[in-house]
Amino acid sequence: MRLVKYSTNQLDDLFRLTPYSVGFDSMFDRLLNTPETASGSYPPYDIVKVDSMNYEIRMALAGFTKDDISVKYEEGTVTVESVHENGKSEEVHLVHGISKRKFRRVFTLSEDMIVKAAGLKDGMLSIKLERILPEEKKPRTINIQ
Repeated sequence: MRLVKYSTNQLDDLFRLTPYSVGFDSMFDRLLNTPETASGSYPPYDIVKVDSMNYEIRMALAGFTKDDISVKYEEGTVTVESVHENGKSEEVHLVHGISKRKFRRVFTLSEDMIVKAAGLKDGMLSIKLERILPEEKKPRTINIQ
């Protein structure tokens, strides 16, 4: 017989906003993509609300270059994954402490979010997002007659 431990925090995650969605809650996507997102917390990331219309996804990718990373925007999702060449390196590592393992992260965006830019600087990947409101959703002043 095998005992399986679980944390109530794991159950609480189902009832909170999913950290893989930006702009709306997508509990069903998270349930359906559990095997894909069960890879743990690598690489670590933040989702920052810069202002009312702009967001930023920041991922810590120490040791990666822009050629090692693929960022794709397709059908309302942003996919960030490592692109490794399995060739042998000329370098001899005495200590190999920087993790450069394969990963894939998928972030679901709401319909009114677009990707503005992505950049890698000092080991931090930054993906800038902008909320675009259609004219009918923008606030307007109504003249009183």
